[in-house]
Amino acid sequence: MGMKGKVALGAVVGVVVIGVVSANAGNTRKDGKDGALGSGSKGSAASAHHEPGGKKDSDRPGTTAKKAAFEGDGDFRVGRDIKPGTYRTTGNTGNTGNTDDMCHWERAEDASGELDSLLANDNVTGTGYVTVKATDKLFKSSGCADWEAVGPKAKGSPASTADGDGGMFEVGTDLAPGTYRSTGNADGSCYWERTRNAEHGLASIIANDNVTGTAVVTVKATDAYFKTTGCGDWKKAG
Repeated sequence: MGMKGKVALGAVVGVVVIGVVSANAGNTRKDGKDGALGSGSKGSAASAHHEPGGKKDSDRPGTTAKKAAFEGDGDFRVGRDIKPGTYRTTGNTGNTGNTDDMCHWERAEDASGELDSLLANDNVTGTGYVTVKATDKLFKSSGCADWEAVGPKAKGSPASTADGDGGMFEVGTDLAPGTYRSTGNADGSCYWERTRNAEHGLASIIANDNVTGTAVVTVKATDAYFKTTGCGDWKKAG
């Protein structure tokens, strides 16, 4: 099975108890690790450079040159083809109703292609962030816009609105902390998530929910990222 045919499953939904599976977040395995279904396809590991819209790493404090990037399709050996760190892909416009058209990535503990080797994965629309750890062995990417390394949080004026299908927003850089409201969400199609990091593990999730109708969520300054998929646009409440 090709990598794009897989669906990221398993992040949980609930305010009090995290326990309902959502098709909009990374899969959690029985051993507590994140994973996905099936095995990934192979691709080129050639490096490239990409300049997405919005803030670039050259805009971030302490950076004087552009960070290295790698392509959105391929299998990359951690420590050889790419370095550990946090990476970002932007401008992904795949059809959320068809996983073959979506950006999909995986972190793996080896190159066996077996289910048990998968650590975390996600399907991305808009912007995605992921932290590749030094203990990871392989990072797989399929159908994604090129990845760029991101540095420390940028200082500036983060937005007070967010595209409801925009993917992940770095809190304090892309999106200001505060209480946000999204309206007109039909039949639980809206999924949001507050996270403490970009590792995409079950422990990464602070809170999340699937919403029908109006959604209200408070994004805290201590949150690392806010993820939103299939929602109406978010606006900061007064």
